[in-house]
Amino acid sequence: MEFKTTIGLEIHCQLKTQSKMFCGCNNNAEDAPINTLVCPVCLGLPGTLPVANTQAVEWTLKTGLALNCELGEFSKFDRKHYFYPDLPKGYQISQFDAPFCVGGYIEIINEKSENRKINLTRIHLEEDAGKLVHSGSDSLVDLNRAGTPLMEIVTEPEIASPAEAKIFLQELRSILRYLDVSSADMEKGHMRADANISISSTDKLGVPVEIKNMNSFRMIERALAYEEKRQMEEITKGNKIDKETRGWDDAKGVTYSQRSKEFAQDYRYFPEPDLPPFETDKLFDLQKLKQEIPELPAIKRARYQKELGLSLQDAEFLAIDKNMANYFETVSAKVTAKTAANWIINELKIDGLLIVEPAKLIELIETIETGTISGKTAKDVLVEMMESGRSAAEIIAEKGLKQIGGEDEIAIIVDKVISENSAIVESIKAGKASAIGFLVGQVMRESKGQANPGLVNKILKEKIR
Repeated sequence: MEFKTTIGLEIHCQLKTQSKMFCGCNNNAEDAPINTLVCPVCLGLPGTLPVANTQAVEWTLKTGLALNCELGEFSKFDRKHYFYPDLPKGYQISQFDAPFCVGGYIEIINEKSENRKINLTRIHLEEDAGKLVHSGSDSLVDLNRAGTPLMEIVTEPEIASPAEAKIFLQELRSILRYLDVSSADMEKGHMRADANISISSTDKLGVPVEIKNMNSFRMIERALAYEEKRQMEEITKGNKIDKETRGWDDAKGVTYSQRSKEFAQDYRYFPEPDLPPFETDKLFDLQKLKQEIPELPAIKRARYQKELGLSLQDAEFLAIDKNMANYFETVSAKVTAKTAANWIINELKIDGLLIVEPAKLIELIETIETGTISGKTAKDVLVEMMESGRSAAEIIAEKGLKQIGGEDEIAIIVDKVISENSAIVESIKAGKASAIGFLVGQVMRESKGQANPGLVNKILKEKIR
């Protein structure tokens, strides 16, 4: 029996504005003591009035423009009613039928190297709830996060595999970080995703099951893969798939039933009476927001391949992070792109970007190109640069690593090695050309790695001939 997997995602991204969505409270609750970043507005006390955060609305519109959405000419906030301990007002200010952004799409290259266009349903803006802290049999409430601007991005149900869902989310995180609107760190809860997955043996969609409690890309892929397998097995046995919400137990590697979803919850939406509607094109300079959008990861990847000759794999690695891309472009402006990519990807890696400034890496690469040190020595120098923060020139001078470049000096060492290895020399003369590598190694050892390998090879061949 052949099965078709269909996945839709609902992604919540906390915007990193200085203040909360509808009040002036500090929005950075990460390290704050519990329940200290609260006020009458975010607590929903009687007589308080919300005021919309202009920056949050602008960033939502900018995200919509970057993700190819249509911006609604008319948008408004609505009250979404539900009762939960971490929702102090008993309702959430969200958007129902007039979101800021409609449609849109993100293009990705999936795990099969296929170009895929994943369509979006909408992007809307709302306020976050608080957080429950579980302690034994007790549940405590921290409301520092209540009121944080929360952008919800909803995809169409057209993601075809767990791996594709992971790739989509990684691409979205990169875009949000390029736009500088969210840190989008899943482990810290800045970006959270719920997934709906259905399995069908026909062209029709199967029964969707929602999965929650996933806070990393790996976790999302594992949870969806498990649920995909579980549903396929149930269908094969002739069992019915229940429409439900399931949690993910990462330690056990299984999903588990949380609650039935036979009936849609009635949130009793109605327009937020304390906030006026928005005429988007009149209130915001959309042209200015468009101009603020930087070159995004997909465009960078294509440019790195077409103009700089990088492989897709290298282009993906360098473009996924804005800081790394900026670093690469600074270095590749002075040395060849492939050389810059090789050193950043294979030697420097992500941690080294914070220690070795672009100018210092350029200086190191130039010492190889001018023959000051060998490539092997340069790798050792880079390790010390990352450990100490010093420049290549300082380390080379202090340790006397400057390469011997004079032919006369190298020739003396070559003569010594040839005289001590006459049997090897004879084998080379007899046609075993590969044996010259041994002699090169001996010369490098005698010179303590400071002889220029290219010159060593040249002089050895001349003298043996």
